Amino acid sequence: MSAPDPDEIYDRAKDEGARRLSMPPLEQASTGFIAGVTIVFGIVALSMAEELIAPSFGPGPGKLAGALAFGTGVVFLVIGRSELFTENFFDPVAAAIDQQGASVWFRLGRLWLLVLVLNLVGGTVMAAIFTVEGALPAGAHEVLVTVAEEIAAKSGWATFARAIAAGTLLTLLSYLLHAADSATARIVLAYLVGVFLALGPFDHVVVSGLHLLFGIWLGAAVTVGDLGQNFGLAVAGNLVGGLLLMTLTHTVQVKSSPSSD
Repeated sequence: MSAPDPDEIYDRAKDEGARRLSMPPLEQASTGFIAGVTIVFGIVALSMAEELIAPSFGPGPGKLAGALAFGTGVVFLVIGRSELFTENFFDPVAAAIDQQGASVWFRLGRLWLLVLVLNLVGGTVMAAIFTVEGALPAGAHEVLVTVAEEIAAKSGWATFARAIAAGTLLTLLSYLLHAADSATARIVLAYLVGVFLALGPFDHVVVSGLHLLFGIWLGAAVTVGDLGQNFGLAVAGNLVGGLLLMTLTHTVQVKSSPSSD
């Protein structure tokens, strides 16, 4: 089967975006909460896999094993139809552009706010469970501390650049999922992006924020100020990457096509 053309992908995105914008606030909030809970399983899988592999094979293979494990968390998100903050860039914005009007932009802002806040609330609840002594192997807690300290040690510009890359990558996933016509293809796409997100130089506002929260609770050299700075820079960078580098360019691609309505 041939892949759908950009116009068809964009139409699918608009339909999905319209569905998300029309959801009642409580449904949007619960969807965001579930996503926050779900992504913590990816973070925990990363820590356990790295803890098992790194002592015997070294930090490089350990990091790779952790990234391979983290990919399952993104698969859980996609197949479970829950949504991280950045997953609401391409689809709802495409729908908002099509519908226009002040009310649709209000609903878009409400969607972003509710999902982001509840992503963090759900993730915080699940992180609190896994920081209980004995809930995870001690080595997994040590990995979480190391990851948090590495994130906090990045300069502001580096964090912003990494956040732009993360916003672009996750919005690209949203686009590509509409080109996939089977559950298997969606799983593979979600897994590959999840591995890349964990392995590469990316700062996702929710994922990095939860990593830092784990670090604070587990005694890492990470402060609430580090968490606040990362949050602000990651939100800004995710928006720039997701909206300007991905959503806007695909919108221009479709709207400038002779076949577009």
